[in-house]
Amino acid sequence: MPGLSAIAQTLKRTPPGASTGEAAVALASGGVPVFPVAVGGKQPLTRHGFHDATTDLDQIRRWWSSTPGANIGMPTGAASGLVVVDVDVHGPANGYVALDRADNAGLLAGWEALVQTPTGGLHAYYPAAPGSEQRSWQAARAGIDFRGDGGYIIAPPSSRIIGGQRCVYRLEQVTHAQPQPLDAGRLRRFLDPPPPRTHGPQSQAMDRGVNIERLAAWVGRLQEGERNHGLFWAACTMAEHHVPPGQTLDVLTTAGGQAGLSVREVTVTVRSAYRTVTTAPTSATAPASCSPVPVASLDRSPPPISAARSLS
Repeated sequence: MPGLSAIAQTLKRTPPGASTGEAAVALASGGVPVFPVAVGGKQPLTRHGFHDATTDLDQIRRWWSSTPGANIGMPTGAASGLVVVDVDVHGPANGYVALDRADNAGLLAGWEALVQTPTGGLHAYYPAAPGSEQRSWQAARAGIDFRGDGGYIIAPPSSRIIGGQRCVYRLEQVTHAQPQPLDAGRLRRFLDPPPPRTHGPQSQAMDRGVNIERLAAWVGRLQEGERNHGLFWAACTMAEHHVPPGQTLDVLTTAGGQAGLSVREVTVTVRSAYRTVTTAPTSATAPASCSPVPVASLDRSPPPISAARSLS
């Protein structure tokens, strides 16, 4: 198995019909801290919640001897080495809509396991980024949460009572590719872009003589067949107005994703545009030529979540 975490390996080996107590002991034996959660629910049964998570097998056996049907809680972030994209479908938003947009934009590559939740949602497991804090956050309008440092999830084979029926957390798939950490900050900006800041009476949308907000909105509306050329032209325009390339990349990654372009496609196109503008000869009558960069051969890795879901 390609660099899978102890969590994914343990869940994959857990036999059908295993109790939550047996699974909790197996996870802890692999070095994954766990704690008991209410039977059929999500409320921690320990005084300090996920802060009480441990790999002490004696303590874990005592907990599950006291409450045999307890669900398994597992802290996310540095404590377990795992972060999770949590897709919700029973609130005001269908998280799968935003999930597919982010997936098509290339922001969700690198997952190592997919778990179906009792309400029909999804937990996508990723390795935590080593040496850096990844705090939990919510993008409520998108129906997606990120569980990192300061959060926890319920692990299989836990269950909940939904409409009078017992519904389980079920491992759907483990990747065959090499898992990679998630850029949670970029995902959050894509799902829930911050409002433009203002400088006195002037909006940040006007920067160095170009209306960045209007340009980004235009890119976001581009259709297939015009996206690559339009993105390249927009990047050239921002380069010609001396907008810093990092700012251009952040703005156009979100806009390009809304138009259906991947992060890699946007990155390659923006870099090509800046090279074109900065190396073009200056002329009073001949502006730099902004022809589209070919992107058909760009690779996309590892398997997208949308494709993996269709196999389950």
